[in-house]
Amino acid sequence: MSQSSQQNKYKSNPFRTFVDFANRRPVWFSSWLITKVFRFKVKLAGTTGIEMLHTDGKTVTYRQKNYRKAQNHIGSVHAAATALLAESCTGFIVGINLPGDKLPLIKRMDLQYIKRATGDMTAVATLTDEQIDLMQTLEKGEIKVAVKVTDAMGIEPVICEMIWAWVPQNR
Repeated sequence: MSQSSQQNKYKSNPFRTFVDFANRRPVWFSSWLITKVFRFKVKLAGTTGIEMLHTDGKTVTYRQKNYRKAQNHIGSVHAAATALLAESCTGFIVGINLPGDKLPLIKRMDLQYIKRATGDMTAVATLTDEQIDLMQTLEKGEIKVAVKVTDAMGIEPVICEMIWAWVPQNR
C-alpha cells in the first residue's frame, strides 16, 4: 500500500494536515516551517533551539545544536535538553498520527546516560504500522515509541525508552 493511500485510511488532525501541507514544499522550507510551529507550541523547545529536520509521517528526525542555552557545565548538551529532544521527537510523531479527538500524553521517560555527548544531538523516532493502527482505532491506550539519540560523532550517549499514552480529548 502506498504511503498516500495508507494515510487516507487514517483519521487526521489539524497538525497532521499542516505537516502534510508543509511536506509538499521544498525540504528546507518544510523543515523551517514545521520547526517554527513546533517551537511556538512547545515553548521550551524554542528556548533550547530544537529543530525538526525531516518527517515522512512514520519517522521524524530532530536536532539539538550544542547552543550555549542548552549546555551543561562541561560544554555539551545538557541532560535535560537531551531528554527534551527525545520527548519532543517522540511526542511529535505520536501527535501527528493520532485522530483529532485524542490527546497525547507522555506516560514514562526512561533515560540512561551512558557516555559523554559531543557536539550536536540528533533524535530519530519511529512508529510501526501496527502502532499507528492502534492509535487510530483504540479509544485510549499506550505505546512504546522507538527513539535513537546520537551525538555529532554518531555515538549513542543516552538510551531512551518513551511510553506515550492517548485519551479522548473531551475527558
